[in-house]
Amino acid sequence: MQLTMPTAVIEGTRLTVMPFRPDAVIGTMGLPTLLQLVPSPRTEEDPRALKYAPGAVRRHAEVRGLVQRMLKATQKGRNVTSYASYIASGVNGDHGPAWSTPPITLWLDGQPGEVSEELVPGSGIRTITVVPGTPVVAIDGETQVTAWHELYDDPGRFGTTHQELAAVRLPFELYFGLTVDAARQIFYDRNVEGVPVAKNLAMSMDQRDIGTRIAHLVAKRVKVEHEGRVVSFDTLVQRRKRQLTKSDPALITLSALRVLVITALHGRTGLALTSATVHEDKLPAGVEPERATQRLVPLLSEVIRRLYPHLVARSAVSAPAVLAGIGIAAHQATGWASAGRPLTEEELFALLEPVRWERKAAYWDGVAATANAVGVLNFGGGAKDSGGRVADALLHPDTEYGRRIRGL
Repeated sequence: MQLTMPTAVIEGTRLTVMPFRPDAVIGTMGLPTLLQLVPSPRTEEDPRALKYAPGAVRRHAEVRGLVQRMLKATQKGRNVTSYASYIASGVNGDHGPAWSTPPITLWLDGQPGEVSEELVPGSGIRTITVVPGTPVVAIDGETQVTAWHELYDDPGRFGTTHQELAAVRLPFELYFGLTVDAARQIFYDRNVEGVPVAKNLAMSMDQRDIGTRIAHLVAKRVKVEHEGRVVSFDTLVQRRKRQLTKSDPALITLSALRVLVITALHGRTGLALTSATVHEDKLPAGVEPERATQRLVPLLSEVIRRLYPHLVARSAVSAPAVLAGIGIAAHQATGWASAGRPLTEEELFALLEPVRWERKAAYWDGVAATANAVGVLNFGGGAKDSGGRVADALLHPDTEYGRRIRGL
């Protein structure tokens, strides 16, 4: 007796998908499935590991090299471990619902082995089968794929388990039947055509950044009389742009307000942190998040309330360098400053009161700004460049800069 062999069965990885164009589909897959379909880019860049890898992996590495950049010795590669830590915290519930990873863009070098009929008539939902050995490359989201590999290889290192990771489902889009040149073009379009978000603006959206959180609390606490109405200062904060325009109804950007918070929190060392994420593990020694919030919110709210008329006048106060200097001065009144002379709130406000905040070269040229031949000021140096000089001028009225900003 002889058995007949099956003729219509296509074996491979079956994915449930929905098409959004004739050569592309979207769907979700389990993490183990992704890691099986897309080998670790780190492994594929390791000559020793690749030497003993199966032929399918070596073939995959060759195809990947046609459409992807290297991980090794690049910022992309350096980001992998921190990305894995972020993902693990999300999987473990540390971030609550406030975390996300983008869908991974995959390219199948060839055609699916099989495409089913619609599972639900009219829905477009169907299954496709990826034949074993057919290369699937992440042309966008490869850092995330590498992070998932690192996480799955050693979950204990990141405080999670294989059981938790096995339950993860990941969104993806899959392109197939495209030439190498077309896949390269998608890589280019995804990485170049989009306009990247400015780092400072992106940080102003980060609710795990303590500077951003306290800046929001300060803005909501202050009430001011604006154009005949009492309003929350929060309504006068520009969140979408890094810089104000002359016609902007806002008086200050959220990123600039965050500069004030970070320098008040850390003092001069905060200048280096104004463009870095500051989570709770980066607070000054001995300062807990609750203490920082309880001290800074009322102190900086009073600073903003007193400076409000100068903000309305579009004076130098709204410049990040000036706000950084004010923050450094306010740091001396927090109770946790480790250097310099401690200040009471009354002493702090006494130092700020006589300052000439008008945008005039006589006061700010060489301190927080530079003046051109006709005396027009440019505050473009930023907090890191000029914040320290502004702080010295505020804290030491008898110095050259201290007298200058006070019109003496």
